[in-house]
Amino acid sequence: MARSSYEYPGYDRSGAGYWTKTTLLYLAVTVGALWMTLPFWWTLSTAVSKDPSAATVAFVPDAVTVEHFVALWERDNVLLVRWFANTVIFAGSVTAFNLAFDSLAGYALAKVDFWGREKLFLGFVSTMMIPAMVTLIPVYLILTKLGWINTYQGLIAPLIANPFGIFLLRQHFRSLPSALGDAAKIDGCNEFQTFYKVYLPLAKPALATLGIFTFMGAWKNFQWPLIIASDQSMYTLPVALFAVRNQYFAKWGLLMAATVVIVAPVIIAFLAAQNYFIRGMSLSGMKG
Repeated sequence: MARSSYEYPGYDRSGAGYWTKTTLLYLAVTVGALWMTLPFWWTLSTAVSKDPSAATVAFVPDAVTVEHFVALWERDNVLLVRWFANTVIFAGSVTAFNLAFDSLAGYALAKVDFWGREKLFLGFVSTMMIPAMVTLIPVYLILTKLGWINTYQGLIAPLIANPFGIFLLRQHFRSLPSALGDAAKIDGCNEFQTFYKVYLPLAKPALATLGIFTFMGAWKNFQWPLIIASDQSMYTLPVALFAVRNQYFAKWGLLMAATVVIVAPVIIAFLAAQNYFIRGMSLSGMKG
């Protein structure tokens, strides 16, 4: 894409004011980023320290070791594998269902002309203003009647769609030209083929954004698994860390090693898809 030669009025790169503002902006962003990184760095430093203590904050360990990770595996290897698997199944399933249902709903609300479309969209968006605590007890009672307590379906089913995801993808699909769909239908595609073969590949940035948000939210979700999973074998990692905290009391190396195990997959997932994430955030809100 060619770079525009247009300069906004008052936008002068050669002036001292521009460089002063730019320097202060980058300095503020750098300080903010370092400040937000410090807790994780302290967690990682404590996890690899030879003799960590909560009384002292050492951002650079005197001696680096992985014995706490090894001890964590040897101590709770069976349960740790189960908890990790539960978290992967929970976060992965919630993410997959959200991508499927939200993309279908977003496409229908953006490109399919039917009676009451805008009212239905308004209804979806309005549910975002309802606090989750309001629906917590009714949903729990329904799952109890179904016998889904301490089951994967009980963990996953209430979270398979998200109004925010529908809103995000609806905005992205609206930004894509309708002429693409018209051309596909002239070539013989039905509505679903138009969605799947034409529009869905163009929505990868928005899908990646939604996928990252959903996966991160499900991976670190504490409240819902804590309520549904009363059996230790159904714990997810955040709930498991809370449940065994007394076993690791004063054993800060083990505690922080467990914390790193919980946080690392989310960081890796974000770094792997950050380009799509940034593109999706910039494109999905461009058209109302």
